[in-house]
Amino acid sequence: MDFDLTPEQEMLRDTVRDLLARGRDTERWATFADIGLLGLTFDEADGGMGAGPIEAMLVMTEIGRALATEPILDCALLPGALISAAGSDVQRKDLLPRVAEGQLKLAFAHGEPGLRWPATDTGTRAVPDGDRWRITGRKHPVSHGDQADVLIVSAAHEDGVGLFLVKPADPGVRLRPYTTHDGRHGADIEFDGAAAEPLADVADASDVIGAAIAAAQAASCAEAIGAMEESLRLTAEYLKTRKQFGVPLRTFQTLTQRAADMYVSLELARGMSMYASMSLADGVVDPMVVSRAKLRIGRSAKHIGQEAIQMHGGIGMTDEYPVGHYTARLNAIEHTLGDSTDHLRYLGSHVADYQMVEI
Repeated sequence: MDFDLTPEQEMLRDTVRDLLARGRDTERWATFADIGLLGLTFDEADGGMGAGPIEAMLVMTEIGRALATEPILDCALLPGALISAAGSDVQRKDLLPRVAEGQLKLAFAHGEPGLRWPATDTGTRAVPDGDRWRITGRKHPVSHGDQADVLIVSAAHEDGVGLFLVKPADPGVRLRPYTTHDGRHGADIEFDGAAAEPLADVADASDVIGAAIAAAQAASCAEAIGAMEESLRLTAEYLKTRKQFGVPLRTFQTLTQRAADMYVSLELARGMSMYASMSLADGVVDPMVVSRAKLRIGRSAKHIGQEAIQMHGGIGMTDEYPVGHYTARLNAIEHTLGDSTDHLRYLGSHVADYQMVEI
């Protein structure tokens, strides 16, 4: 694998970093569209940039570093990947350019109460009704579902699991929005015979869903890397400047050793994040790879987040100081698309497939 970035990739990373360094503003979503981030991984024919998992990794790392709240992954890249893979030519031409231009937000309604990753079944059902379909069931949580103009809903039918387009404002859709503990948004959505349009056809979309989720897991791992980098930077800076007993905290060997352990955790996580993204870039969609990455990122995030708060002391828990917000975001990423327990269970169920396993 080549770990060196191309000049174009470096320019993309630096552009996103500079943009996010300016701070939040009401026009930033439009700015993301202008520089191509919302259609980053869409085909150029569909209004996108035609970039791949490595570029998505670079962008999401900067999103995590800046603690940006704009839902690039949830409202553009993840649902856009589903339309790219399963949508008809008409659906792709109608939806993806508008997403890339920032005119339309999507959300993937897939998770259900009581189902843990990897959910291979769904209680939501789709049935044909003349020339359309009707969906009944409940989806929760739906990340940023309250902000979506169109929902992509997974639902079971006689041929397997299909993907359907549903408008949240249509009859038969009941949406209950909420705010998450890390300051993001979500929705609990119930469907009661809601009108739905299938993506392309109603054939089984399990493989399409699996590939899109794998890409989203790799992207969320990259976001966690950015958040962990900044958490470590803030902690190291605090140890250099905060004094106790008249001397900087960095003079206490125990604290510097703990900071060094945080750095080790970060580098372990960074390596697995790169491994997951580069495997996808090579065309390898392997749930085992992304599970290994998610497990490592989850463990590192817990270690770095807890240590960052403890070494900051009381200030680390205040709303005014960022380190607690980074930890909250890391905790949210840990519980998105399978937490460490889910991925450890999944990896453990495949131990017999290997001659040697190290966890």
